[in-house]
Amino acid sequence: MRTASGPGPEAEPPPEPGVDLPALRRRVNAALVISQVLGGLGVATGVALAAVLAQEISGSEALAGLASTSAVVGTALFSLPLATLMAARGRRPGLTLAYLLGAAGGAVVVLAALLRNFPLLLVGMTAFGAGTSANLQARFVAADLAPPQKRAGAISTVVWATTVGAVLGPNIAAPAGRGVAGLGIPEAAGPFVWSTGVFLLAAVVVHLLLRPDPLLTARALAARETGADGERGRSGTGTGTASPDVREGSPEGRTGGFRKKFRRRGRADRGGGAERSLRAGLAAVAASAEARLALVTITVAHTAMTSVMVMTPVDLGHHGAGIQLIGLVISGHIAGMYALSPVMGRLADRLGRDKVILLAVLLLGAAALLAGTADGSHPRTAAGLVLLGLGWSAGLVSGSALLTDSVPQEARAAVQGLSDLVMNASAALGGALAGLIVSQAGYGWLNAGAAALLVPVVVLLLGARRAPEAEGAN
Repeated sequence: MRTASGPGPEAEPPPEPGVDLPALRRRVNAALVISQVLGGLGVATGVALAAVLAQEISGSEALAGLASTSAVVGTALFSLPLATLMAARGRRPGLTLAYLLGAAGGAVVVLAALLRNFPLLLVGMTAFGAGTSANLQARFVAADLAPPQKRAGAISTVVWATTVGAVLGPNIAAPAGRGVAGLGIPEAAGPFVWSTGVFLLAAVVVHLLLRPDPLLTARALAARETGADGERGRSGTGTGTASPDVREGSPEGRTGGFRKKFRRRGRADRGGGAERSLRAGLAAVAASAEARLALVTITVAHTAMTSVMVMTPVDLGHHGAGIQLIGLVISGHIAGMYALSPVMGRLADRLGRDKVILLAVLLLGAAALLAGTADGSHPRTAAGLVLLGLGWSAGLVSGSALLTDSVPQEARAAVQGLSDLVMNASAALGGALAGLIVSQAGYGWLNAGAAALLVPVVVLLLGARRAPEAEGAN
């Protein structure tokens, strides 16, 4: 049985009180960057030819998109179970298992290609989505030990590391396919052979290097702070008093004017296991206006980005763009998503989460306006897609940091898993509806719908900013 004071007997012991937290943070971040590069490479390499492989096996162009859709669904389905495992056992077992599941999914896809079995392909792609779950959860791992005023920067560094894999992956796909030709494996399945190996390597990196476990360490240090101060997590960092560096940042730190309101109802009467459950995560989000804003920001940014992005190649093709031009536009979009994420993190730490969320709203709105009114102008569409990527980056980084800031340390893993479940499920639905909207109304209306999704973010942003003022007036 685990308690709020630390891990159970089967978990690794927490660090001693004199632990060097700056050195530990650097080691954790290095492990995350390496695994993120590998994980991003595995995902991007596999999905590059997923639709081609699906079409070859099914014999239907209409079914080709189900491969990528299955991967997105898998990412959503695995989010909560992996978060539950992390809440109980720590980050290292959760990330290791996620990469192993992704590797198993890649192997199943290769088997499905050999057997020409389309349902088996979809099963494999669903498991393959666990690799993306690991990549998404890694951003929260970076926040476990980061001081509040550097938390967004830590998240953004991990997000940025995905750039390497995202750029290299599609370029490796073709050589990986040709490399298995002599083994009797279909060329379009070759990238999944590569992805399987890369995911296995990422699992090894996480298992060996992510020690001590950052989440369990944060909890142990928070428990020590409880003993020292008589009040858990007074600094809001979840990093205790084991080092002079622990108290970097406080509730009065720069968080865009938001005050940390950790409503820990019934904490004294509940065990640690209950506090780390999904129910505790839902309660934590319901109790915090900032957490609700963060959750909606992450979900809207991801859904708007996915919905517009998946149909942009179709719209460009309808207006005479060739494969090379479409590839350049999507490459620019991916660069916007990842390349400047450290800038978004720095802005969120220096100016405040709320201001960067507002920036995300403005960027996503401008992207929808440019792309939605392009009407065949390829430069205009390209500019819109770059802004779409930048808006996603701003929303994901600032929203993830605010979500971590705004809930009690014990509930964070569950809340973060809930966040990934909601964002990926919404994106899967948005991607499915995007084709219907474009076929019935047009690409412009799809962008208008994406812009409309921003309205709840603005409403919650205004409400969260007014909440501290109202409390101060009372």
